[in-house]
Amino acid sequence: MTKFRFVRPIHCALFAALWAADTGSIAAAEDAPAVAPRIPVPRSFTTELKLEGVQTTSDYIVAVVNQEPITHQDIEKRVSRIIATAAPGARLPNRDELRRQVLDALIDEKVQLGQAKTLGMDISDSELDAAVENIATQNQLSLSELRARMKQDGLDFDRYRSSLKEQMLLERVRAREVTSRIQISDEDIDAFYAGTNAAGVAYNLAHILIPVPDKATTAQIEALRAQAEDLRARAARGESFSELVKAYSGDPTTKAQGGVIGMRPATRLPDVFVDAVKDVKVGGIAPVVRSSAGFHVVKLVERENTAKATYTQQRARHILLRTSATLSPDQAKARMNEIRRQIVDGQASFAQMARQYSEDGSAMRGGDLGWASPGQFVPEFEQALSALQPGQVSQPVVSRFGVHLIQLIERREVALSDQQKREAARSVLREQRFDAAYDEWARELRAAAWVEMRDAP
Repeated sequence: MTKFRFVRPIHCALFAALWAADTGSIAAAEDAPAVAPRIPVPRSFTTELKLEGVQTTSDYIVAVVNQEPITHQDIEKRVSRIIATAAPGARLPNRDELRRQVLDALIDEKVQLGQAKTLGMDISDSELDAAVENIATQNQLSLSELRARMKQDGLDFDRYRSSLKEQMLLERVRAREVTSRIQISDEDIDAFYAGTNAAGVAYNLAHILIPVPDKATTAQIEALRAQAEDLRARAARGESFSELVKAYSGDPTTKAQGGVIGMRPATRLPDVFVDAVKDVKVGGIAPVVRSSAGFHVVKLVERENTAKATYTQQRARHILLRTSATLSPDQAKARMNEIRRQIVDGQASFAQMARQYSEDGSAMRGGDLGWASPGQFVPEFEQALSALQPGQVSQPVVSRFGVHLIQLIERREVALSDQQKREAARSVLREQRFDAAYDEWARELRAAAWVEMRDAP
């Protein structure tokens, strides 16, 4: 029976969609540490909320982890969410095995959350508020509309915030504790460039998935192929890729990211994707490809070539409205939507509106941020920027700094300096060794924890 694996929280859903039908796993993401099981679900929908159809009248404690209980309903709710969000055609374990793997995941999460508290780590209210606001914005909702949608779906907003805070805290403690264990020496970097990895290429891709059912007829398959080709043509003509993702993609866990899966070495991406984007320019749309999950429209967001020692830079401008006691995030987004409308309608240029309204130091330059390398901006900003074509204007984006409106000016590939080459190699090696370091860390924490298993009443 295939066992689930913990998945680091960013850009994990694509691989679940691609390989689930072939491997029997819905979570074997390419960057996933091999510890069972962190089920990949979209950050915009927690696994810990009340779900329609899950009984809540009878509950009991299944396990106690360092005095923290795990209940029968905790397990059932997560199992129900896994089944509800599984990729089309995914072969799930039977329900008993799924419950066992989910319990294993919950135990690891309790242990790791306990470690975060021991280290004094926390997520501030402002960080949590920004995350919730950004989720609402990505789904084109105000905060009040998000609350109403959740209430309509039978989800509790306070539990949603609590669960999101836990996931953010897990992400933070894993990144800090695991990364600190990975030591890359100068000799390791020398060996990297001396070996076959020196010819490696890394890609940051985004995709739209048009699922193909297992028993689809030839006519159905051709209709779905035609739909994918139409979406590709629309994206190639300059329509917002992220908006097409939200409207049409059958991969629910990448919708909030505009289909973006993040920078990955070519050796750790599906071959059909790598082959499709080999000759595509950065920002371009590849020919439609077919996988076991369905048809994919693939966009090349960034490319890093360690052999040619190049990477993608982006030049953007933005407008920033800072939120405060007198300007709520909803009010800031409403104001920014009006600014965006005027820009898109041609009533004013982006630079003019930036000079007039932006509360950032770049305002005097028309919001121009200059050339930026990957990782220079906060994740929410960089994610929105990566989804744009040159000249396009984003929807309002919420970050811890406030509400942004972003315009991509242009992209370019630049050569790395010798120092940048070595740092790039260090990053690749660190990524390659993360899985093993995570396994070791998780096992050590689990071994030191007090775990009591209890029988059902």
